[in-house]
Amino acid sequence: MPYFETNDHSSLYYRDWGQGAPVVFINSIVLSGAMWEYQMLPLCDQGLRCIALDRRGHGRSDDPGRGYDMNTLADDIAQLLEHLDLNEVTLIGQSMGCAEVSRYLGRHGTSRLARVALIGTVTPCLLRSEDNPEGAPREIFEAHVAAQLADRPHYNRMVAIDDYFGLASRWPEQEFISAEMKQWLVRLVLETSPRANIECFRALWLDDFRQDMQAFNVPTLIIHGALDHNAPLLCAQRTARAIKGSQLKIYEDAAHALYLTHKDRLNEDLLTFIRS
Repeated sequence: MPYFETNDHSSLYYRDWGQGAPVVFINSIVLSGAMWEYQMLPLCDQGLRCIALDRRGHGRSDDPGRGYDMNTLADDIAQLLEHLDLNEVTLIGQSMGCAEVSRYLGRHGTSRLARVALIGTVTPCLLRSEDNPEGAPREIFEAHVAAQLADRPHYNRMVAIDDYFGLASRWPEQEFISAEMKQWLVRLVLETSPRANIECFRALWLDDFRQDMQAFNVPTLIIHGALDHNAPLLCAQRTARAIKGSQLKIYEDAAHALYLTHKDRLNEDLLTFIRS
C-alpha cells in the first residue's frame, strides 16, 4: 500500500504513478495530492514517475493533531524521498507547498534533487515586520483565522472558488472550469482536518523562509499568475530575487488556480523544464 510511517508514527499516503524520472508534487494548503490530477496523468504519459504526498491531516493521511509546523512538514517530505529512495527528483510545490519545499531545502539540502518548481508561491515571508515591510499586516492574518473559526465551510468555499479563480471572467479558459470541477475542489478542501487547516495556516503566515532561499542551488522555475489574489505577484518577484539564477514565468491572465485553468500551458512548461 502507498503509505509510509514518519518518525512520530504518523501514516502518510502518497500517489505513485508511472515510471521514469521522479517528479514529486507538494500540494496547496487544505488540498490533498489529488489536486495534481491534471498534471500527473499527462506527465506520466510522457514517461515520468509522478508522486504526490497527502500532507498530514489532508486527504488519506493520518490526522495526528500535531506536526503542522513547517519543520515537521519538511521532514515528512524528506522521509518520503528516503522511503522511496528517490534521487534526481524534480520537486514541485504550489502555494503552501512552495513554503514546505523551501524549508525542505533549508533543512535537508539538495542532494536528492535535480530541480525545483514553485507555482503560485507564498514565499519568502508573508507577515509584515520591521525587517519585512513588504509583508501583509497581522490584522489580515487574524481576520482570516477568525473567519475560518467562525464558519470554515463558507470561508473555504469563498477562498477555493471566488478568490482561487480570481477574475475568471477575463479568461478564455473559464469555459473549461465547470461547476462540477469547482464542487470537486471544495470537497477536497473540506476533507482536510480542521486542526490541520488552522495550524497550517498559522505556520504559513508566521514562519519566515528568507533564510531557506539561500539553500536553492539547483535550477529553479517560478510560475505565477499576474491576477493571483491568494498570493500576490510580489511573492513570486521577491522569491525570484532571493533565489540566485531562478527563472520567473508570469501568466498574465492567470490567478492562483492556474494548475487547473492553465493546465496545458503549465504542463508544457514543466515538461520543458524537467527535460532541459
